[in-house]
Amino acid sequence: MLASRFLPWLRLVFALLLAAQAFAASADIFRPAYLELREAGDGRYEVLWKVPAQGENMRLAASVRFPEGSVVLGEPTSLFSGGANIQRWQIRYENGLVGQSIQIDGIAGGATDVIVRLERQDGTSQTARLVPERPSFIVEKSAGTAEVAWSYLWLGIEHILGGVDHLLFVLSLLLIVRGSMRILFTITAFTVAHSLTLVAATLGLVHVPGPPVEAIIALSIVFVAAEVVHGLKGRPGLTARAPWLVAFIFGLLHGFGFAGALAEVGLPENAIPVALLMFNVGVELGQLAFVAVVLVAVRALARVPLHWPRWTQFAPAYAIGTVAMMWTIERVAAFA
Repeated sequence: MLASRFLPWLRLVFALLLAAQAFAASADIFRPAYLELREAGDGRYEVLWKVPAQGENMRLAASVRFPEGSVVLGEPTSLFSGGANIQRWQIRYENGLVGQSIQIDGIAGGATDVIVRLERQDGTSQTARLVPERPSFIVEKSAGTAEVAWSYLWLGIEHILGGVDHLLFVLSLLLIVRGSMRILFTITAFTVAHSLTLVAATLGLVHVPGPPVEAIIALSIVFVAAEVVHGLKGRPGLTARAPWLVAFIFGLLHGFGFAGALAEVGLPENAIPVALLMFNVGVELGQLAFVAVVLVAVRALARVPLHWPRWTQFAPAYAIGTVAMMWTIERVAAFA
């Protein structure tokens, strides 16, 4: 029966929606803290410390601890912008920070990751990704591209797996598309499209305001969810006939969303191609892993001999559409 075959999708969608509701106020949870150090000579460093925040009174309780003997030069400045608390100050450490450890306090609870970038006077840089299990790093003399590549690869994976809105869009496509080759072509079209706009936006070739893009991304999920319902009622729409076209068109918009997340972190000036490439590869790996898990889970759950009423086959699409419409309203309301 059709309803029994649809049961695995129902279970899977409801599980994802529980996670989606937890992040309803902000569907994309990829918001790491960011520490930037710029060497200014004579042991001086300009410090930029950017911490996720909700309003001026609600910011992540994380702080930077420099090695003993560091001296703060002048008064730190602080402001709230773009959903983050941004602090700037300058420190001095005699003979420079090479070989010294810098610690981030306040992330032991697993609240967020921290991206660290050190810009040296000679134009080279050091990039590190700090996690609650490893909240410190050692300042090195020089940095190769390997650590930059590894850091941005994981950033891409974390972004796609933490972006519930992107995952619900992909899941909605999987509810419509049938057949291994059609799924492959559809996911490939989505990949190509968001890769194009990710690169174009990150390199400054195209500029699109973030809030409208995020609202349209939510609307793209509503559209595909409605297409699921139309198909179940015997009126297959454009997505059923040409899923790769829909995936490509909306993939362009999702790419701008990925670029906005990457802009939160920034790119190392001496390794922009590597960082951009590996972030995109990370996004693709995370996306493919999600698709694989979904398909394996559906196949496994399909073996469960249960029969539900016919109306339950519509539940996943309506549930996805409801959550996506809520995001749309919230994001449009945030324009003001």
